[in-house]
Amino acid sequence: MSSARSGSPLHRGVRGRIRHTVTAGLAAAAVLLTGACSTAARPDKDQAAAYRLTDKTPAAAGDLASFTWSVYAEPTTIDYAYSFDFPPNQILSNVCESLLRWNPDLTTSPGLAASYTNPTPTSWVYQIRPGVRFHDGTALTADDVVASLSRNLDPETASVWANQYKNVRAIDKTGPMEVTVTLAKPDSTFNKYLAAGPGTVESAATLAKSGKDYGNPQTGVNCTGPFSFGSWTSGQSLTLKRFDGYWNQERKAKSGEVKFVFLADATTRVNAFQSGEVDGGWMVPPNAYAQLASTQAGKLYFGRNTTVADEVVSNLDGPLGDPRVRQALLMAIDREGIVKAGAGGVGEVSDSLVTDNLWADAPAGTREALAKDLPKYPYDPAKAKALAAEAGVNGQKIVIATSPLDSQTTIITQAVAQAATAIGLKPQIDSLSAEKYTTLFTDPAAREGIDLFLTFWYTSITDPLDMFASLETGAFSNYGNWSDPAFDAAVARAVGAQDPAEHAAANAEAQKIATRELPWLPLYTQPVSVFLGKKITGVQPSIAYLYHPWAAEIGAKG
Repeated sequence: MSSARSGSPLHRGVRGRIRHTVTAGLAAAAVLLTGACSTAARPDKDQAAAYRLTDKTPAAAGDLASFTWSVYAEPTTIDYAYSFDFPPNQILSNVCESLLRWNPDLTTSPGLAASYTNPTPTSWVYQIRPGVRFHDGTALTADDVVASLSRNLDPETASVWANQYKNVRAIDKTGPMEVTVTLAKPDSTFNKYLAAGPGTVESAATLAKSGKDYGNPQTGVNCTGPFSFGSWTSGQSLTLKRFDGYWNQERKAKSGEVKFVFLADATTRVNAFQSGEVDGGWMVPPNAYAQLASTQAGKLYFGRNTTVADEVVSNLDGPLGDPRVRQALLMAIDREGIVKAGAGGVGEVSDSLVTDNLWADAPAGTREALAKDLPKYPYDPAKAKALAAEAGVNGQKIVIATSPLDSQTTIITQAVAQAATAIGLKPQIDSLSAEKYTTLFTDPAAREGIDLFLTFWYTSITDPLDMFASLETGAFSNYGNWSDPAFDAAVARAVGAQDPAEHAAANAEAQKIATRELPWLPLYTQPVSVFLGKKITGVQPSIAYLYHPWAAEIGAKG
């Protein structure tokens, strides 16, 4: 995958490769796209119905001694303050817990906070669950919660979750097992974020003792989850051990151990599934869907997701600064062709930057209006070319950054370049190393000269505001420095609105503006994918795996 995340540097990730402009190295992919994205290559209705979402895989029949799991990249750390991407979060979610819990059905429930109240619009009071112990045997206290949450406020920590704490004025111990968070102003999403990375709780003593070594391969972490940190062999694997002292015995891990192996090459991962070298993995390469759907080595599942594949417009001073050109480019991209050729036919074209399931709490009337008011961009190269001509950008160059991560990324990039050509622009593709591609999400200097780059952007809470707040004027992840006063006003109303109907209406207004102005170009949504080898079962396929202790559910297949 190319990268992504919610609210921060795609960190969520990103990956890339060797820098060169469009040359013979991409010629093969160009040929593929020419065929794959033609009208004839679009998926038909039967193909679109060929996959289905699964809420639960068959329950485990018993415990396991261990299982192995593939991860496409090695984390640089498992410190929760810097974990904002698929590799670290899918590991950390089994080791460290948050005050609240994000469930596979995308609802939220109590976690290390047994209960909470919101006595005033600017205060949240959390009752800390008694009887919980860290992996070193010490008891969880309110002091641990204060120390853990407060790291996100410390400029020296530079937490990736600092933006989620921007309205926090104080975090105080207000009872033996009670913590109160005081906000500078009402914030409708703050409490929701405490079910994700921002709500992670670690031992205060461990944080103080480990210092800058916290979360690294030598030190690891000391939390309260169903698995404890075992060992980390750099460049190879990370092992977790079952924590027998876990506070929730009903959710105690069914496996004595889980070993995460780092397999960067997509073909290697698929071969490892087939041979049984690894027992499973999230984010299955789309070009292997058909192959894994028919293998006897295990089973491929799809689940709920909050991810949208987007092209980020990172330069509004060039030809893409005119919204008509952005609209034209989106109309010229054969997104149905991309879904078929790049996503294995598993996904749906999206005109929105968020998925439908994020509107679960919106009143029915708001959801109906969303469908009616959302600007649409059907594939229409002729209309797109005329619109771009009206803007007077014929012959101007745009630079599209990519990284040879996998075939999906390559196919998308080629499709976007073809669309740019179709509306009269002169696209240049720059293929970057994984490390350089990652810096597009963190370093403005790295984005200089880049007009577009791809992201797979997921939200960490069940709320469209997680996405829209990322595009506010001045937001860290507003990579093109787009600014629209009406959009900012809508986001501000959504942040301050506690009433569900008011909150949804403000979000809907923000979506309408973003979809009309297109600071990012939405391409398509696709479900979470997970492969389970023939000896394991039990996991609930869902994007919640980034914060939910999914590995504890996996046990022996009957």
